[in-house]
Amino acid sequence: MIEQLQKIIDESNNIVFFGGAGVSTESGIPDFRSESGLYKEKYEFPAEMIVSHSFFVENPHYFYKFYFDKLVYPNVLPNECHKKLKELEDKGKLKAIITQNIDGLHEMAGSKNVINLHGTIYSNHCISCGKSFSLESMLKFKGSIPTCPCGGIIKPDVVLYEEPLNEDSIQKSIQYIEECDTLIVGGTSLNVYPAAGLINYFKGRNLVVINKDKLNINNCLQINKPIAEVFAKIK
Repeated sequence: MIEQLQKIIDESNNIVFFGGAGVSTESGIPDFRSESGLYKEKYEFPAEMIVSHSFFVENPHYFYKFYFDKLVYPNVLPNECHKKLKELEDKGKLKAIITQNIDGLHEMAGSKNVINLHGTIYSNHCISCGKSFSLESMLKFKGSIPTCPCGGIIKPDVVLYEEPLNEDSIQKSIQYIEECDTLIVGGTSLNVYPAAGLINYFKGRNLVVINKDKLNINNCLQINKPIAEVFAKIK
């Protein structure tokens, strides 16, 4: 199957990568839905509730306790998947990375055209005055609620439950997927909507799915192995 993937990549000139949490687990960031994921851990509140907009508004102190403990990993590094995608972009083969992750590892690896569907921990803003804050400045508030000099609470620019995805990001993603000849879907169970529905716009020749668990998708090359392990073998 690796040979098939290599052949597809070699013969493609317009590749789009659509990735989820499984891309980052091999860098040491836990996912949400697997047996060892965050949703299986026990907290005072359900994890899905904690990362909702209403919970952020009503209980910011607990939200930030969870956020800094479980969603922010400033010391992790890109793995072979991130690195190989950067190489494919440099060669002009990979046109865009569409990611559901918020960790910024694709940018850290050097990729330029990254669409962060669910936002990023590296961008934050005051909900009162709109002032921007870096991740570095946010980390200084660990153990408390990040607060702007104006007195407003600082919110990460990540998409919480009950919040819509950025419309511009959606439209760009649709355009890239519609125009590509190869779509590689990696490290995602395709259970999170509306992001998962984006692959329905694919009209190209080669659909590749790389995920540890088998997905119920037909007419594709499906490789059920850890994604960094797969990309490490791509030349």
